Amino acid sequence: MTSLLDYAPIAATCFAVPEFLPQIRKLAATRDTTGISWSWAALTSVNNAAWSAYFMLARYWTALIPSCSATVLAGTLAAMLTRRGQARLRPATVISVWAAMLTGAYGIAGRTGLGTLLTAAFVLQVTPSIWAAYRTAHPTGISAGTWLLILGELTCWLTFGLYKSDPRLITLGLTGVTASALMLARIRRASKPAERIAPRDLTLAQ
Repeated sequence: MTSLLDYAPIAATCFAVPEFLPQIRKLAATRDTTGISWSWAALTSVNNAAWSAYFMLARYWTALIPSCSATVLAGTLAAMLTRRGQARLRPATVISVWAAMLTGAYGIAGRTGLGTLLTAAFVLQVTPSIWAAYRTAHPTGISAGTWLLILGELTCWLTFGLYKSDPRLITLGLTGVTASALMLARIRRASKPAERIAPRDLTLAQ
């Protein structure tokens, strides 16, 4: 008998496909890059390209939808940030080495080797975004909408992992939920001073 929790991956896909659109739209509209990590966008694109290869090898066609979407949209975001001068040589070199490691893992151990290395990929992927957000005094460029969608997606994978007793999915879900919560807390905290200043500005304007 099919459980409602069996549909959690479908729900995760619905969250994942438009995940980067709020951030892309905000950057296009405001040109504000404050607090946005170029490394996060680039790593997300590289990692999801690797996941797409993994899913193709596993013939898991449904999973290709969110991974391909993330590859294209995160790559678009990385390109937009590059045009705004956010790319740096050292992070780019590290990401190139990581991409080579993913390719090497597949060459040495096939799909199993690639999947093993991808288990740690999400931790590597979100670390630059958290670092950038918490090092920036007012990370006004970050989109809360994107991180809410990431939270929704990874909550679904965590739920499904617990349901299936899958340690890889549980690890992915816990990491994602924690990272999303940290980012949303940072965005909320950074927006509070502006909210306190607004009434004072309104009084002066009157």
